[in-house]
Amino acid sequence: MKGRVLIIDDEAEIRRNLTVGLTQEGFNAVACPDGISAIHELNQARQQGIAYDYLVTDIFMPDIDGLKILKVIKIQHPDLPVLVITGFGDEALKLTALSEHNTGYLDKPFEIDDLVAALDELSPGSTGVASEAAKEEKPQEIRESVSAYLTIRITDHKKSMDIFNDLYKMPGIHSCEAVRGDFDIIVLAQGESQDEIKKVFDNISVLPGVEILSLSEIERPKLDQDVDKFIEIYQKVVKQQAPVTPEKQPGTTSYIIVDIDKGAIQQIFTTVFFIDEVVFCDVIDEGTKLVGMITGQGAVGRTPRVIEKLGQIEGVLRVREATIVKLMED
Repeated sequence: MKGRVLIIDDEAEIRRNLTVGLTQEGFNAVACPDGISAIHELNQARQQGIAYDYLVTDIFMPDIDGLKILKVIKIQHPDLPVLVITGFGDEALKLTALSEHNTGYLDKPFEIDDLVAALDELSPGSTGVASEAAKEEKPQEIRESVSAYLTIRITDHKKSMDIFNDLYKMPGIHSCEAVRGDFDIIVLAQGESQDEIKKVFDNISVLPGVEILSLSEIERPKLDQDVDKFIEIYQKVVKQQAPVTPEKQPGTTSYIIVDIDKGAIQQIFTTVFFIDEVVFCDVIDEGTKLVGMITGQGAVGRTPRVIEKLGQIEGVLRVREATIVKLMED
C-alpha cells in the first residue's frame, strides 16, 4: 500500500472519483463530505491506532473552508503532507496554501495521475496515533468565570448619555455598546459567580429610565470533544489574533442574535463560528440562541452579506441584527 489518504470534498462525484482512482493506484482512501466529519475521522483513526499519510482537501465547503482546516491540522500534525485542491483558486489563495509546511496545491479539474504526482512531491509524514496515556486521559475541569448578556431598553431618552455612562463605568460590566435594533444597549457582565451577575442585574435595574429586556448567561456549546478541541486551537491561533472591539473592526459592526434549532447546535455553531465576518459567537438560552459580533462592508441600509448567509444555514430559525453606535472614544 502506498499510503492512507483522507479526502475532504463536498461534491459526491469528486469524492467517489478520487477514492476509486487512488485505490486503483495502490492507496487506501477514505472520503469525507465536510470539515466536521473529517475532524471526527482523524480523531477516530488516531484512537484506533490508524495513521493517515496524506490529506487531500478542497477549500470551499459548507461548514469549514479547507484553509482553516489546514491551519489547525498543521498545528496538530505538523508533518502531515497536505494537498489543497480547488476549482476556484487564484494566485493569492495558492500562495496562502503553499505557505504552510509540506503542503501542495492542485487546480481542478485534474487526472488521477496528476494527483498522484502531486502527492509524490510532498515529503513523507503522517498523523501519528494516540498513546495509551492519551486514550485514557480525561479532560480537566477548569473553573471558569460567569458571563452574561443583558439587553436594555432606555425608557427616558433624555437621559440616554447619562445612562450609558453609568453602565459603562459600572463594576462587573466587561463591555457596553449602544445599538440600533430591538433594544438600545447590550451589556456583557462578568463575575466569579452567578451571585455577582445578579448583583450587576440589580444595580442596572434600579437605574431610572432603564428597562432590562433579557439576561442570558453564556453557556459552553455542547460539542463533540474532538470538534471542541479543533475550535479551541483555531480560537487561539486565528480568532484571538484579531481585535474584538467594534472601533477596531473594518466597516460597520453589529451584534446578532440567532434563534436556532437546539438539536442542530453543533452543525450551526461550527458553521457560524468559521464565517470570516463573525468576530465571536456565544451560546445562550439553553442552546436555543447564539449571540455574536459581525463586521460588514456593505452599503448603509443594505442587509449585510453575512446576515443573508446565516439565514441560509439549515436549522437557523431567525436572525436579528443590532448595529453598534459608537458613543465614546477610548
